[in-house]
Amino acid sequence: MMYFWLILGLITLIVAGEFLVRGAVGIAKRFHISTLVIGMTVISFGTSAPELLVCLDAAMSGHPEIAIGNVVGSNIANIALVLGLTVLILPIVVDRNSKRIDWPMMMLATILFTLFAWDGEIQRYEGIILFVLLVAFTYWLIRNSRRKTKKELAAAAIESDEEEDEEIAKVKDKPILSVGYLLLGLVGLFFGAEWLVHGAIDIATYFGMEERIIAVTVVAFGTSVPELITSGMAALKGETDISIGNLIGSNVFNIMAVIGLTSIVHPIEVSDAIIASDLWWMIAIAVGLLPLMIIGKKIGRFKGALLLGTYIAYIAILVISIMNSGDADITAINNL
Repeated sequence: MMYFWLILGLITLIVAGEFLVRGAVGIAKRFHISTLVIGMTVISFGTSAPELLVCLDAAMSGHPEIAIGNVVGSNIANIALVLGLTVLILPIVVDRNSKRIDWPMMMLATILFTLFAWDGEIQRYEGIILFVLLVAFTYWLIRNSRRKTKKELAAAAIESDEEEDEEIAKVKDKPILSVGYLLLGLVGLFFGAEWLVHGAIDIATYFGMEERIIAVTVVAFGTSVPELITSGMAALKGETDISIGNLIGSNVFNIMAVIGLTSIVHPIEVSDAIIASDLWWMIAIAVGLLPLMIIGKKIGRFKGALLLGTYIAYIAILVISIMNSGDADITAINNL
């Protein structure tokens, strides 16, 4: 049965990703918001909903390692795995705003998260700080994008009023359909991720994996599948702004909303193992993304392979640590 849920979740996520991208592009045109901002906000928030639900449930049920490990593991997977696979499908030309605004915001979120986690617990007031910053950033992002897009439309209208009117008319004909696609995609991602994570956890538990390892690998990968499907679909459709915006936005949302809201509901303990290892991987991958964005005109397949190799190295080191831990436990038992 656990394999059934895994397969059902994956199929649902693929179909939902198609609807989500289609609806998001329509809404971006209708409300004069760039696809990059739509990726950073609506899509990234929607694809991060599984992380939020998993973390809230884990924190409330006394499994803080699942909550923290899920976010840290998802942020690692979003950049190293999901972006790596996405640019292998289609190289991404990075928008200037991604370098000047989105990446710095992701780094700010990462640094704040590290500082708050350093004492072993994320308190309620720290969660409030994270969430308020996210709300302010999202408001500024949407307002700034609308203003810029309207200026571009006005300039284009001067050159060709007839063509612009025709384009706007086409977009206005289908706003409800676009919203319907978006909602259907979000609902599909929610249930698909839940089924996939449910199946994945059952399989991992069956094979005897410890809680932290399940969180940063199986659960993190499962809750990152919506980002993987959405970014892959966007890349195939040529909407590369949605791909990069979705991934960076998801990392910001994971920290500022998922950790922020979860710690407001219930303070979250952070284990020494996560601080000593996984947190540093998350920081290193976030920092390493910048040179990949600014060197060259695009994030191409070579850089994608480099990112993917980094993720494989991270998982390999985790597996080795599990094996060493297992050997240590056996030695300790024999010494008794």
